[in-house]
Amino acid sequence: QVQLVESGGGLVQAGGSLRLSCAASGRTFSNYAMGWFRQAPGKEREFVASISRTGGSTYYADSVKGRFTISRDNAKNTMFLQMNSLKPEDTAVYYCNAGRRGAPSGGSHGDYWGQGTQVTVSS
Repeated sequence: QVQLVESGGGLVQAGGSLRLSCAASGRTFSNYAMGWFRQAPGKEREFVASISRTGGSTYYADSVKGRFTISRDNAKNTMFLQMNSLKPEDTAVYYCNAGRRGAPSGGSHGDYWGQGTQVTVSS
């Protein structure tokens, strides 16, 4: 089992940047594929990005390709999401996700979730 805590959300103007962090506790963090999802008001939770156990493979939703970068530091039990060129439509609560299967995607996710961190992008 792993516990996940997100941080780094906040209010930013369009075109700005934020860096989200997901700190994990528990056994064998490196055994978990990790990912980020987000949920905007009135919408379903959607896939944003994911990364394999060793960081060798990354995946992105089309809406964030070229703007967001996912990374992980297994020695520090932490995953990151660097968000650049933010748009108002990126406004959502962002959730960290972990699982012992393959990397999360639009059709699947791991068993463990963080509490979420709010990202608000103003026009």
